[in-house]
Amino acid sequence: MELTLASARADIDLKMTPTINMANPTPFTYENEVFANGLENVKPAISFNPHDWESLAKDILPADSYGYIWGSAGLRETDDNNRAAFRKWALIPSRLVKSDFPSLKTALFGQEYDYPIAIAPIGVQRIFHRDGELASATAARKQHVPYIFSSAAATSIEDVARASGDGKRWYQLYWPSNENNEITASLLKRARDAGYSVLVVTLDTYILGWRPSDLNNGYNPFLRADKIGVELGFSDPVFRRKFRERHGVEIEEDMATAASEWAHTIFPGLSHGWEDLKFLQDHWDGPIVLKGIQSVADARRAVEAGVQGIVVSNHGGRQQDGGIGSLDVLPEIVDAVGDQIEVLFDSGVRGGADIAKALALGAKMVLIGRPYAYGLAIAGEAGVTHVLRCILADLNLTLHLSGIQSVAPEHLNRKVLRRVRD
Repeated sequence: MELTLASARADIDLKMTPTINMANPTPFTYENEVFANGLENVKPAISFNPHDWESLAKDILPADSYGYIWGSAGLRETDDNNRAAFRKWALIPSRLVKSDFPSLKTALFGQEYDYPIAIAPIGVQRIFHRDGELASATAARKQHVPYIFSSAAATSIEDVARASGDGKRWYQLYWPSNENNEITASLLKRARDAGYSVLVVTLDTYILGWRPSDLNNGYNPFLRADKIGVELGFSDPVFRRKFRERHGVEIEEDMATAASEWAHTIFPGLSHGWEDLKFLQDHWDGPIVLKGIQSVADARRAVEAGVQGIVVSNHGGRQQDGGIGSLDVLPEIVDAVGDQIEVLFDSGVRGGADIAKALALGAKMVLIGRPYAYGLAIAGEAGVTHVLRCILADLNLTLHLSGIQSVAPEHLNRKVLRRVRD
């Protein structure tokens, strides 16, 4: 029996959710809709305070599911450092700037995107809501936000592609060891055939970090005899063939063994080397982005390796404790390689001002992680939609009230920031 929340929770009454006006999707208009509904005594079902999303999700989720998404490595120092890094910078507004509402359009890998944010890859989403990745991908499509699909998903590459429809979608790879290159090639082909345009390779998760919250619950979603977190393997023809050859049975006849073997395939325990990127480049004909870069030296190696982008990220503090905040290293990485490679940002983002600061420091796009997972837990697709609209509206108004005319570097750059803390 699969571990979903289909019967374990009651959905929020979506009649109380503010109406979405797709005829005028300018982000700041979300507050207009809410206030208009308020005149009819219809109050929003979900808080607009990002700090509340975490507590609302905690109230709904089982302890193991909440512990999984909330948890960080060790003493949570890296997670704390991510948030503290944003508070070191403050926006300096300009006045009497005659301008329409700021354009949020950005260009990346030769394509224009409506907004400078993307859905970060998060796996096992069906432990948060029965609709899981399908809900998140659908919300991202409707809000014109790129969806980054995780190798640890509870839903197949192809099913999420159908939910994504004509939306922009990228594929995140947890990279099997070289002895499983045939499986890697199969995953890449499936993603390419399903319309995923960018390959995001996570470098910092070849083994799961020391996460006390998961240990306290004795909970690893990848090892259970179900499809949670291992659906990509269970739906992959190469992995299925190899499993049948090894054991003489189909996956469905021994799901516990199959889940364990797939988990060890995508989390092999040892890191790849820079020379191994050649295999990915030979099997992927689009942009390749390396996620988990935290140093100038590694950023320069990425340029030398010929990839098209990097994500300055520490996995939201989930992998290594005692690490530096990602925003603290973003400026030096941008200074070193920003004119040679696309620099994206991830880790610790909670609101619109966070996004503005990361963009001002040189990031081309910012990934949103835990907030949308909390929204998914709260109300499925409607919850993810709410979080995305809140964050975009917050960004839109933050820039407008600061006299910043767009997210383009000529308008949003370090001149609008002041470092106020060491």
